Amino acid sequence: MTAETITKSDVADISADQQKKNRIQVSNTKKPLFFYVNLAKRYIQQHNEVELSALGMAITTVVTVSEILKNNGFATEKKVLTSTVGMKDENKGRLVQKARIEIVLGKTDKFDSLMSASEKTSPEANGKKEESKK
Repeated sequence: MTAETITKSDVADISADQQKKNRIQVSNTKKPLFFYVNLAKRYIQQHNEVELSALGMAITTVVTVSEILKNNGFATEKKVLTSTVGMKDENKGRLVQKARIEIVLGKTDKFDSLMSASEKTSPEANGKKEESKK
């Protein structure tokens, strides 16, 4: 693609693709809370920021994950978006409004040192050290 042929919609598509690489869509039924905390840490490590997204009852999980990361010094809050989306209710067969949240978190200055410290003290790391001694 040459510079002359790039349109505004192309730029929107490119930026949407880049955002999807670091987006986590959270469900409150599929995975435990710390699965999302650890996944968000990995995304921040790779992309310098992560976008947490949820609908309805899963919003509390996103807010909790965000607060854990912020309170432990791993992330800073960059942006919070709330909205409602119309979804078809399978039971009633009509359109229902669901709450939606998107929280964008960025990497803190002390993120890397915190990650290396947590890797040294994690049970998995300790287990690997003991195995190597044998």
